[in-house]
Amino acid sequence: MINKKKGIIIVQTLVFAAVAVVIIGALGSWAATTVKDSRIAFNREQAFQSAEAGIDYYRWHLAHAPLDYQDGTGTIGPYIHILQDKNGADVGQFSLDIIPPPVGSTIVTIKSIGSSNSDSSYVRKITSAVAKPSIAKYSVAGNNAMRFGSGTEIFGPIHVNGGIRFDGLAHNVVTSGATTYTDTDSDACTTSNSYAVHTCLSPQDPTSPAALPPRPDVFEAGRLISQPTISFSSFTTDLSTLKLNAVTNGFYRDAAGSGFVGYHIILKTNDTFDLYKINSWAGLGNCSGTASSWSVGTQTLQGNYIFPSNGIIFIQDHVVIDGQISDARLTIVAAVLPVPSNPSNYKNIIINNDILYTNYDGTDAIGLIGQNGVMVGMTSEDNLKIDAALIAQNNRVGRFYYVGGSCAWKNRAVISLFGMIASYTRYGFAYTNGTGYAIRNITYDANLLYAPPPNFPLTSNQYDILSWQEEK
Repeated sequence: MINKKKGIIIVQTLVFAAVAVVIIGALGSWAATTVKDSRIAFNREQAFQSAEAGIDYYRWHLAHAPLDYQDGTGTIGPYIHILQDKNGADVGQFSLDIIPPPVGSTIVTIKSIGSSNSDSSYVRKITSAVAKPSIAKYSVAGNNAMRFGSGTEIFGPIHVNGGIRFDGLAHNVVTSGATTYTDTDSDACTTSNSYAVHTCLSPQDPTSPAALPPRPDVFEAGRLISQPTISFSSFTTDLSTLKLNAVTNGFYRDAAGSGFVGYHIILKTNDTFDLYKINSWAGLGNCSGTASSWSVGTQTLQGNYIFPSNGIIFIQDHVVIDGQISDARLTIVAAVLPVPSNPSNYKNIIINNDILYTNYDGTDAIGLIGQNGVMVGMTSEDNLKIDAALIAQNNRVGRFYYVGGSCAWKNRAVISLFGMIASYTRYGFAYTNGTGYAIRNITYDANLLYAPPPNFPLTSNQYDILSWQEEK
């Protein structure tokens, strides 16, 4: 009898052996691929860490040399550095390309390309933008206590070193350097122990130590007290720098001289401005309240001038400004340096007619700095628009006070500001007796935060990260 099962074990052995070979081969291939992928991942990660190290390194460099955009070499990049581990072994390198800020901006662009020493064919690229924040980080900034009356609507953050009474609508956060203060207005809803950011709109806020309610109907983004303060006194150093830059590479004029009361600048969209000497202020007519109209009476043309290359105009006298710019960035200062011993000799910037941008994407920027104040005069437009960042170093941003039964200029309709306000004392374009501008619209120009007008005062010498992106 023939045993038909002979040889079946050999066949099974061959089958299982073949399967085992296939499996072992697959496992070997998988292991090799895994090792290769791990090596690739390691090299890519090391390249990425090298690129990040380049960004961190140059942020550190800028903290110690804020104006050095050439890595301390004085030559054009790229700038190559070796990256070492904690034991001092070379593990990678990064190559830096530094793009300095354009005129009027503090934004520095850092491009870093990193690679691994294990395999330099793998590279990672990171681009980061860093900048110093300016005083223009706020829509309104102040030193002394301020009141924002009903009818005031503000877009953008607000900070005051003193107390704030806010009876309008704030679309962004409102902060104060104080904890409590005394509201001295005659119609104050609370006096002593008023919280440093409070409202008198019904239902009025409680006094300290009762808890503050949220009040999103007034403070849409909330409110904070006991925050860091702003140093207005440090602006004097900034004015000295602005004067030096105006004398060396900008536009500078001494006081208008005997027989004149100041200057008048008319900005133009062709990158020029007309300069007048003001012979006299216009008469008050039937208006009273402020001793001068602060409005141009007669004037004498001095010439038409090209905007300075560094964008800085410094005038050691009162300056009236109006007009429009296009693709321009300017800082205009009215101040006397050295600082006069008598504050009555401080100088004002006066605005009675529209100051306008053509572009609202950050291309256009105007900074107006008054050593005394930035003020609106008597014959101001009924619907006045100001596109600018305004700083009053020692006094206020606002409108002069005009009254009188038959005064045609005491009541104005609408003032709209696109920019920001920094006012040492309480700002205001309206008064509690109903004179001034009935409607005040203040819209924060967010482009000013890290791209302020040329040499605009900063709130910090440290660079903040604006963006971080890996490039493919």
